Amino acid sequence: MGKSRNPRRGRGAGEAVVEQVDGGLAQLVPDRERARGWTLLIDGAPQSHVDLDDPAYLSFEYQRRLGHVIDLAAPFGKPIHAVHLGGGALTLARYVAATRPRSTQQVVEWDASLVQLVRRELPLDPNARIRVRSVDAREGLAKVPDGWADLVIADVFSKARTPAHLTSTEFLDEVRGALKPGGVFAANLADGPPLAHLRGQIATAAARFPELALVADPAVLRGKRFGNAVLVASDLPLPVAELTRRAASDPHPGRVEHGRALTDFTGGAAPVTDAAAVASPAPPPSVFR
Repeated sequence: MGKSRNPRRGRGAGEAVVEQVDGGLAQLVPDRERARGWTLLIDGAPQSHVDLDDPAYLSFEYQRRLGHVIDLAAPFGKPIHAVHLGGGALTLARYVAATRPRSTQQVVEWDASLVQLVRRELPLDPNARIRVRSVDAREGLAKVPDGWADLVIADVFSKARTPAHLTSTEFLDEVRGALKPGGVFAANLADGPPLAHLRGQIATAAARFPELALVADPAVLRGKRFGNAVLVASDLPLPVAELTRRAASDPHPGRVEHGRALTDFTGGAAPVTDAAAVASPAPPPSVFR
């Protein structure tokens, strides 16, 4: 490690760390409002925010919504088995470890040099049961024992786009194999008008899971702007009422769609298969300004 600058030595709101990783140019930028808060950007696109002093704090809108899913996946504080496809700064794995001690987690992040950077500069709690594999998301998912996971979260982006092979019914078949009966799958999706990708992803999930909910900014759902939406799926009924309450109380309130309204939202979109899958659309440059 040599004399690498490290937030463990009190760098706090110091200088940014800039390093080339496999997926592009990574920047760890200090949060001026939080002594040990950091934002990870890849090629200028914000990926994650971490507060080393308060790992239960979720700054990004979509991560707060995934935090609600984590909170509702099992009784409060109960340890769970969680799989994270896409690691970033390991924000959500840290959140699970902080809110559900003794949880066992597997993180699949293909960018090994990014993992090395995050581990060095934003070290994990040594007591957290978090294993990180640096392989492709589907390859890593295939190594999860059948029926092991209470929760699988997909938050994978390459050049700000979800890779095509993580958008298909075949991918969801592998997710279902890793989940326990009644387990929960959640995916961070990104799309803008005319929302063809998002509609197709809902139809794809509906082909594999009987219970779905979608959480997003109302402007995104109306096709007014590009943004994130969190899709939640399970074999068992979801806690829609509580998810709705939590999303509505966020700093940027979200709306929850489910049932017939969500089916209507798809507009007859067809499920996506491996043979026809394409990556999610690239965000417009204005998104990151």
